[in-house]
Amino acid sequence: MANPEQKHPKNIPGKFYCTDPDDDGGEGCIACNVCYTGAPEFFGEDDDGNAFVHKQPETEEEVALCMEQLEACPVASIGNDG
Repeated sequence: MANPEQKHPKNIPGKFYCTDPDDDGGEGCIACNVCYTGAPEFFGEDDDGNAFVHKQPETEEEVALCMEQLEACPVASIGNDG
């Protein structure tokens, strides 16, 4: 489960977030590119390839797409506070 105390600093406010790669719990982003390849309109990558949320979903379809990325994340570094 993504640690809400270790959010990537580039996340925009909202219910979806990615954790910082240096997450103390070992669940930080590993730059696998699953989310920002699968949903580039919502997830971006920093200079090191680590993911962050640059747009929050608004419609049910957009939320479903972000949830797909959350479930596909191999290290559980995508969280949903909503």
